Amino acid sequence: MSRSTILLVDDDVDILKLVSMRLSAAGHEVQALDSGERALAAFEARRPHLVITDLKMGGMDGMALFEEIRRRAPTLPVIVLTAHGTIPDAVAATQRGVFGFLPKPFDSRVLLDQVERALRLSGAQSGATEEWRSDFVTASPRMEDLLQQARLVAQSDASVFIHGASGTGKELLARAIHKASARSGGPFVAVNCAAIPENLLESELFGHRRGAFTGANYDHTGLIPEADGGTLFLDEIGDMPLMLQAKLLRVLQDKEVRPAGAPQPARVDVRIVSATHRDLESQMKAGQFREDLYYRLNVVALELPGLAQRREDIVPLAQHFLAAVARRSGKEVRSFAPDALDLMIAAPWPGNVRQLANVVEQVVALSSTSIVPASLVQQALREEPSALESLEAARRSFEREYLVRILRLTHGNVTQAAKLAQRNRTEFYKLLQRHQLESKAFKRPRG
Repeated sequence: MSRSTILLVDDDVDILKLVSMRLSAAGHEVQALDSGERALAAFEARRPHLVITDLKMGGMDGMALFEEIRRRAPTLPVIVLTAHGTIPDAVAATQRGVFGFLPKPFDSRVLLDQVERALRLSGAQSGATEEWRSDFVTASPRMEDLLQQARLVAQSDASVFIHGASGTGKELLARAIHKASARSGGPFVAVNCAAIPENLLESELFGHRRGAFTGANYDHTGLIPEADGGTLFLDEIGDMPLMLQAKLLRVLQDKEVRPAGAPQPARVDVRIVSATHRDLESQMKAGQFREDLYYRLNVVALELPGLAQRREDIVPLAQHFLAAVARRSGKEVRSFAPDALDLMIAAPWPGNVRQLANVVEQVVALSSTSIVPASLVQQALREEPSALESLEAARRSFEREYLVRILRLTHGNVTQAAKLAQRNRTEFYKLLQRHQLESKAFKRPRG
């Protein structure tokens, strides 16, 4: 099992060394920093499993750091340490979502116990395998936050609603939730409500008995009963007819399903995960989707970002697809040319991950060399890629996010980052200093 990572923040160097030593001795990987600003930059470069921060610090204090972390990663646990702690402070902090609050001086055993509980919450000690999320290839902090939320919601039986554009991987996320849940030993049944003709959808979902209607020559179980004891994934739920929405609502309310022609309903135990690319709130206003069903399905909402919103995943995903397609096709295609990767990083990807997979499959099929050239990628994209926005065009309020994105893409290589930003190294270093960003925080971890 990989070691858990802890971001430790305190402007008292002696405390920083002492706590870091104790956490390292307990087997944790610790990144110790002496200011909230530096800690936030490190957090954006590499997400830890836990943050431990002093409350009173010069500049950004512990609660301000906590608020920034919660905005970026709502489920990440934060422990606050302080020599100025009072009971009202502790109550206020925990009410705002702080995992733990320890006054200094503190007992090392109490700290380590609280760290262990927090790491269990964050999933850092959930077991030796991450098989449940093995279909996801990501280097994106945003995706890591989403997967953390998915792991947490999987522990309950709450209905999950996945928002996301076509091609973002909604069914993959639904399968991951199923694998991480107590239902993983049961069936996972996926239904695309838009792909089944309306006149067949009711029979496919609920089943029928022989003779229930003309052409019903045999008993048909139905997909909802087939998912009994497991998870039912209803993709494109926004395309379900209103009449069937009412029947689905009864299944959710009564835990029963009645196939057409059956004399009695049958008990059914299913967990519902649904998804759509449609705006269901607009459909509800137009009377095309039932409001009561929406709130039954939308107990927990997860938002899958588009590929253009997590560009740091483009290269690892492209390499993953390349290896898989080359292995499947038996071709000796090993990598992309650097300018081919530049094209992919800059492309708009309206079709998201599905489009990227299709582009990789096309270039492997057409490639006559072991390295895929940029010309094949350009041909597969079928359009001029939109370049990363230049620093001149970036609004001042987004300058920091721009720099963080480039440092992530280049893994902290200032020469490459300055080239992408169309700035010389001296200018680029000044920009980093202005935003208190350190390139070394974005380097790849050793090993």
